[in-house]
Amino acid sequence: METHSFESGINPLPNRQEHIAVEPDVCGGKPHVAGHRVKVQHVAIWHERQGKSPDEIVAEHPGLTLADVHAALAYYYDHRQQIDTDIRTDEDFAAGLKAGLPQSLLARRFV
Repeated sequence: METHSFESGINPLPNRQEHIAVEPDVCGGKPHVAGHRVKVQHVAIWHERQGKSPDEIVAEHPGLTLADVHAALAYYYDHRQQIDTDIRTDEDFAAGLKAGLPQSLLARRFV
């Protein structure tokens, strides 16, 4: 059985840095899948709230790899409090925008 150690130059732990990036000019500086505009919080919502498996997420977003999705979920679990706060902030912002919009013509017909 082959074993690897740090001395052999092979890191036995996955490197999330190749999958997750935080850049000031991309996705508002939020953590995202490297090379994509898919935020870690999007992957977390798809998995945690919508109940999608990593395989389902990849099937719906073919530019992502299974490793990307698992890295995003690992990043989410390691930074859950901050990412959950970001999600709530975005939801509050969207609700504020929605509240300020005039009622649609279709909705007016049914009131």
